[in-house]
Order: sequence, then structure tokens, then C-alpha cells
Amino acid sequence: MTLPAVVITSGEPAGIGPDLCLALAERDWPCRLLCLGDFALLRERAAELGSSVILERGEIPVAHRAGTLAVGDEPLAERVEPGRLNPANAGYVLALLKRAVAGCQSGEFAAMVTAPVQKSVINEAGVAFSGHTEFLADLTATPHPVMLLVADRLRVALATTHLPLSAVPGALTRDGLLATLTVLDAGLRERFALARPRILVCGLNPHAGESGHLGHEEQDVIVPAVQSALAQGITVRGPVPADTAFLPRALADADAVLAMYHDQGLPVLKHAAFGHAVNLTLGLPILRTSVDHGTALDIAGTGRADPGSLCAALQLALECAAR
Repeated sequence: MTLPAVVITSGEPAGIGPDLCLALAERDWPCRLLCLGDFALLRERAAELGSSVILERGEIPVAHRAGTLAVGDEPLAERVEPGRLNPANAGYVLALLKRAVAGCQSGEFAAMVTAPVQKSVINEAGVAFSGHTEFLADLTATPHPVMLLVADRLRVALATTHLPLSAVPGALTRDGLLATLTVLDAGLRERFALARPRILVCGLNPHAGESGHLGHEEQDVIVPAVQSALAQGITVRGPVPADTAFLPRALADADAVLAMYHDQGLPVLKHAAFGHAVNLTLGLPILRTSVDHGTALDIAGTGRADPGSLCAALQLALECAAR
């Protein structure tokens, strides 16, 4: 049996992405592993961290063994200091993603795992970038990607992603929510082998709108979308008040929760499992997982970065690929 090949993008070079890749390389993995990044940067960061990981250029045709790391060399535009952002390297960060996507599309890789990037510095370089999810969707011509955060059996999907809170109500539409529920249902079946996924939908407003007294989005948008999804055979209920959606009794009958906006669902998941949860993008024609945190510029190069989420992201990618 051929071992799956997984590609890891090392992310923002001034952040903890390179640190995490080196830490992940310190254990065995049942796959062929290739880390995309600047070879000299990874070598310098290893020296700063006192890491004994041996870097090798190019893909290794055997299972990854602890203490080594195969590197797909992508040169930086300018040299990096840990913790110091440089817009000149924004193109480098995006080049890593483009190379990984191309490899997944060609069948070279079974999955891609992404270390964190810094959205602000990419935008400062003049590139409109709202996040990995949207960028990967554009690269793969995916009409409706869905962000799903996973921590064991707790799975939280988002109806909207990186938007100002003021823009969320206008971004919620019946068709958009139905598309999200359709992608979420298909993704839970495909990635988690759930024969009949059960989806719990949050309301947007307090008390799920209180029968229209605290907002009309539930009556006008969310309820019709849920009814359409039920008519398509999707097992879904809601909208329910978000303040009680994550109680154990509510989650007992749900395989995933659909939150209406980023900070409605993710604080709960991150409180439960920050640093060990995984971001899985549903709807893409390729398999992509990522960490649940940011670039942590303040601890880059210090040895204090926790690789737990990156390890969990690789583990979930391997499990999904095996299915």
C-alpha cells in the first residue's frame, strides 16, 4: 500500500509556523511528509530553537521519521527576524499555498495542512486577503466553502467567516444558508463517515429573535433555509438560542453546530480545546486542515510554541484521507 503524501505550508515566516513544523517533525508520522518553506529560514529557526531536526531537500519516499524534515524550498523575498512582519514576504506566503493546492489537485498530495498566516501583512502588501478559506476557494474555483472547527466530537461550522459584525445580517440569505447546510451535511458524511449527520442551527439574535421581537432574521432567513434543508433530506433543527446551543443536552443530539458568525461559535470551541482543535475546510475539491490559532509573533523563535493544533490537524487530515 502506498503511503499518503501530505504537504504542510509553514505560513507566516516571522511567526510560529516554522517553529511548529520543526516541532511536528520530532515524532513519527504514517505518511510521506513535505514541508514548504524557505530552507535557510527553517535551518536558522532550528538553530535558534536548539532543534536537532535534520532538514533534507525534496520529498522523501518513505514514512516520516522523527528527527528529520523534508523541505520543499521556496525562497523568501527578504530575510526574516522572528516576530517582525515584512510585507515584502507576502508573496512568499501565498506562493506556499499555491504550490500546495497545485500538488493536491494533481494528486501529488493527499492533503494539505496549513500553519497560520498573518492577514494584515498580506493586505499591507496590496493583496486583498481575508483568510485561508476564501483564498483556497478562489484557487480551486469553489463556489461555497464552509469553515468547520473540530475538537473531538465538538464540531462548529460558520455561516459567515471573516466579516465585520455589522456586515453579518446582510450577508445571511436563505440561499446562502441552504448552500452552507448542504455543504456541511455532505462534508460530515464524507470526512467523518456519518451516515445521517445531525445539524443544530443557531439563531442570529438573542433568544433566536424572541418571535420577531428581537430581530427578524430568524423568521425571514434562517427558518426558511432550515425548512428547505429538511425538504432535501438534511437532518437539521433550529434556529435555537446560541446561548444554550452548546449545553451538553443540546449537543447530545447534534453532530455539528452551525453558528451564524465567527465569534458566536468559535469562543465556545476554543474555550473547550484551544491549541488542540483543527480547522477543516469543507466544500473544496481537495482536503485541507489547519491550526486553530494565529501566528503568535510574540513567542516566535522562543521555543514556547505548542505544536498541539498542528499535530491534530495532520492527524485529522490522515484520518479523512484514509476514509
